[in-house]
Amino acid sequence: MALSGSICLAEPVHIYASPEGLSPHDALREAREMRRLHKVGASDTLYIHLAEGTYYLGETLFVRPEDSGTPSSPTVIIGSERGKSVLSGGMSLKMIKDSSSCSIPALYESHSLKGRHFLPVRQLWRDDGKLPHASFVPLDSMINIIDFRKEEREVWIPLSAFQTFLQSDVEREINNLEMILHQRWAIAILRVKGYVIERDVVRLTFEDPESRLEFEHPWPQPVVNEDRGDGLLRTSSFNLLGGKAFIKPGTWYQDNNTGVVYYYPIDEEEECADHTFTAPVLQTLVEVNGSLERPVHDIIFRNVSFQHSAWNRPSFKGHVTLQGGMYLLDAYKLQIPGLPEKEYLENQAWIERPEAAVSVRGGRRIHFEDCEFSHLGATGLDYAWADSACVVKGCHFHDIGGTALALGAFPDRGFETHVPFRPVNMQELCADFLIADNVIEDVTNEDWGCVGIGAGYVADCIIEHNIVRDVNYSGICIGWGWTPLDSGMKNNHIRGNRVYCFAKMLYDAGGIYTLSSMPGSTIEDNYIYEIYPPKYATNLRGFYIYLDEATDGVTIRNNWCPEALFGDNRPGPDVHWVNNGPNAKPNTDWLKNKQ
Repeated sequence: MALSGSICLAEPVHIYASPEGLSPHDALREAREMRRLHKVGASDTLYIHLAEGTYYLGETLFVRPEDSGTPSSPTVIIGSERGKSVLSGGMSLKMIKDSSSCSIPALYESHSLKGRHFLPVRQLWRDDGKLPHASFVPLDSMINIIDFRKEEREVWIPLSAFQTFLQSDVEREINNLEMILHQRWAIAILRVKGYVIERDVVRLTFEDPESRLEFEHPWPQPVVNEDRGDGLLRTSSFNLLGGKAFIKPGTWYQDNNTGVVYYYPIDEEEECADHTFTAPVLQTLVEVNGSLERPVHDIIFRNVSFQHSAWNRPSFKGHVTLQGGMYLLDAYKLQIPGLPEKEYLENQAWIERPEAAVSVRGGRRIHFEDCEFSHLGATGLDYAWADSACVVKGCHFHDIGGTALALGAFPDRGFETHVPFRPVNMQELCADFLIADNVIEDVTNEDWGCVGIGAGYVADCIIEHNIVRDVNYSGICIGWGWTPLDSGMKNNHIRGNRVYCFAKMLYDAGGIYTLSSMPGSTIEDNYIYEIYPPKYATNLRGFYIYLDEATDGVTIRNNWCPEALFGDNRPGPDVHWVNNGPNAKPNTDWLKNKQ
């Protein structure tokens, strides 16, 4: 604490947690009590030290307004060393040989996860590596559907893709069967309900709500024999997941009838006892939750690793999205187009944002510095509502099923997504962010339609000096709403980033992608290259920079790309392109210290 005498010096306050001792929950409560009882001086930094090791949380770590610090006395939750202090939402599975399996003698099984509550497992890690789910073909080898029947709510596939499944216990295994369906700039995950075989065609039907959503929503939907823009016809692709019928060496599945997880070793010599198998349990590891009246403020996470969050929605409701991983609650085509805000609109949609490993709502000066986000099922870090003056700097995001970092409003539930978001109280808008010096790689590996960095309605945000690579859709995205109207978005700057190896699985994408009007904004000095060739794409709309509908108020300047591959869709009058392409020379000194 402060020293006595005429000169007062700040003295840090320390609380120590460890996997074998004080838990993060208890350490946070102790810090809360110290602040309540005024045992922390006005200039004293309060440190919660997380010793090296893995903290299996068991429940979400809830950070509330009473945990707040001040600008001169922040609370710092700090790990021992980067990547060494892990907050995990997972559980270890003990895998033993399945003596009942005759067809696959080497098969291993876990204990049942179907107890009082069914525990779905959609991801499984062996040691530090993610294991592929049992599927008909590898995800990079999907095949074409035959037809997409809106009226019948059926997808038709070749009988050859179903033969392996028909050789299994069909009545039992159909509860494990899902379809991944490629559709323009998104995928759908559909739980199979039933099938009918007609000659060499299988007609699949699906569970609700995803069946209704998939066949009623107009954008995006699969295509059948559609010209992709080069005179060649393209049809959407699919894969089938789940069940013993598709298990191969190195893959796994969960039997939804019993909850047991099965793993087929890469070779018969592999001993599962030599490995650690981790299944995610918690969908949200840390929740920071305040309000406009009582925000959570002045908390810093430093050198903390967040791992093993779950993504359970597809197991119960399927997964049909509009864009960027925002899943649909309802969507349909308007018979007579037009809304007051958009006279030519021909569809409506209501969405909800995906779950996040770390969620921040109503936060001010909630910083993440030199943290690691890895082995996560859906979004990594999400600043969802009324957050301001926050910094994400020097973090590493990798092996993430959805978007690495999301921020800003994607108005959901009862707010129709094409109506511009303009809150009565502008404090609800996420604003004044610095997203800098982060490395984002191997993300969007569960929901391909997610992105590296996804900003919705935001203002006064700087996204700079980040590396974004190995994503299945777009790299850095900003904007929402498809509207030229004022939404409060303004003064956003995307500068000095390096974006490459993007659009691996989906097109209609951009290395940097924008939507709607945002006056005073810039995209400059970025280095964008290596867009993937359109393997599954049903169109050729893949760009280094893509200004999607109603983008306005943006200056695009001095961005290097190997060619002038740029796209736009109904941009506004205040868009300015200055010296972009192979002749641009952006300032990239910051890259010298990056891998």
